[in-house]
Amino acid sequence: MRPLTLRKLPMSDSTTHPQRHNRLVRWLLIGIGALSLLLGLIGIVVPLMPTVPFLLVTAACWSRASPRWHRWLLSLPKLGPAIERWERERTVSRRARWTALGMVVLSMSVTVWWVRGHAWLPWAMTGLAAVLLLVIARLPAARDGAR
Repeated sequence: MRPLTLRKLPMSDSTTHPQRHNRLVRWLLIGIGALSLLLGLIGIVVPLMPTVPFLLVTAACWSRASPRWHRWLLSLPKLGPAIERWERERTVSRRARWTALGMVVLSMSVTVWWVRGHAWLPWAMTGLAAVLLLVIARLPAARDGAR
């Protein structure tokens, strides 16, 4: 009689899947974060493109996928402190809020003047500006007196 032996079976997908899944998710988050950063940087110079939401998406993606890239983002002198405050307190500085309000008014005013000959576009832009102003004005301001 032959001795009973267990033969090695190939590993099932259930044991290898989590590692592949984690690696895929990590690279997807890094890619989405990079794309979001690019869109945020474009938003700095294009009037109707928002900057802050894209940077916050970048921070959220990179905080989960790559601590090194997240630290790099937080180390940027102009953007890092605001992102760090948002992550820590979910607030924006009063100065940032007033700057954003001013930029929306300025850019939308110029845009409405530029499309003033169009039948409905100036009204649509004015409505969009009103919504943006309301959203920005409702953002919680930092309580520690930060500007």
